[in-house]
Amino acid sequence: MRFLIVGDVVGKPGRRVLREKLSSLREELQVDAVIVNGENAAGGLGITPEVCEEILGYGVDVITTGNHIWDKKEIVSYIEHQPRLLRPLNYPDGVPGRGSLILEKGGKVWAVVNLSGRVFMPPLDCPFRRMEEELKHLHEETRLILVDFHAEASSEKIAMGWFLDGKVSCVFGTHTHVATADERILPQGTAYITDIGMTGAHDSVIGIEIADIVGRFLTQMPVKYRVAKENVKLNGIVVEVDDTTGKAQKIFRLSVPLAEHV
Repeated sequence: MRFLIVGDVVGKPGRRVLREKLSSLREELQVDAVIVNGENAAGGLGITPEVCEEILGYGVDVITTGNHIWDKKEIVSYIEHQPRLLRPLNYPDGVPGRGSLILEKGGKVWAVVNLSGRVFMPPLDCPFRRMEEELKHLHEETRLILVDFHAEASSEKIAMGWFLDGKVSCVFGTHTHVATADERILPQGTAYITDIGMTGAHDSVIGIEIADIVGRFLTQMPVKYRVAKENVKLNGIVVEVDDTTGKAQKIFRLSVPLAEHV
């Protein structure tokens, strides 16, 4: 199978480039399934039920999230009834929603897992131990497993890549909104990249208007963050996986410009 995985979608500009480019990318790249991180898709912070349905309507198979999943209060009840919207697996037991999903497409069974890091992040359960437990169940169904590790620290992401090498098909990092150039296939067959970047305005500070963030640094006073609109791009990766073994065969980065202001 060939997967297109899209980096954190930020606000309307991110949703627009996804909407306008996804269909042609699917055809051009011959991808079988699409995974999108949508935790910043509604106004730059969080996701709403309406935005979730909008993104799924573009042809996205699964939406992953991260620490901003609960920023829009209406998502709490919605996530219980929308299995294709994931929240990090390592939230405590009893939290609404799910952290993994098994899907079937074209006769092929595959799974997506959403994890959150703990370094410079909310103190959730250990992502390493929770993932280890989850694999006991997932491996009964499939070897094609893709993991969104939503984390701040590169070291924590790299450690997760090595921890899961040979156990999953791909570990891709999200959260920083800055794409890294370290994509590789690890020795036991797991595709890895520290961060797949951001889908949104790149003349910005990680998707937010430059003046807002610089002003915050200069004054240390709270400001209202506005989603930036200039130089919109879709960032992500394509991963090709052996259908039988689940081992990665190829990984490469994408950066696709909208080529106009939003």
